[in-house]
Amino acid sequence: MKRITSKPVQLLLAGLLAVTGLFGFQLVAAAQVPEPAPAAAAQPACGDTSGFQRVDLSQLPPEATDTVELIQRGGPYPYPQDGETFQNREGILPDCAEGYYREFTVETPGSPDRGARRFVVGDGGEYFYTEDHYESFRLTDINA
Repeated sequence: MKRITSKPVQLLLAGLLAVTGLFGFQLVAAAQVPEPAPAAAAQPACGDTSGFQRVDLSQLPPEATDTVELIQRGGPYPYPQDGETFQNREGILPDCAEGYYREFTVETPGSPDRGARRFVVGDGGEYFYTEDHYESFRLTDINA
């Protein structure tokens, strides 16, 4: 191995080592910063929900609890439409930015298809339950 004796090259290498050392230290320091809370927990609701009838999850059919548990686990969901954007075309829910709401099927025993029951979940953590395919909604307390 050849020894480097040129002063400018030695200074350049020393500078590179110093910069590399500082950069490496910054990566270690950045890795120790705690991660922020999930966005859904950190964002407030986008609109006024005071006009909605409120219901505890325990008052809904047992399949509603199953769906909430699936949502909280991130799936897997029984239908490909679950987790897709809900457009709020009916205009019943608070008017929020596109993509704010997602819909999830609540199983209906004996139904030959998805049935009419759904949860529509807002990015702010709101759970709206409908049993009549979006004609009405109840704001659901999932922690009850």
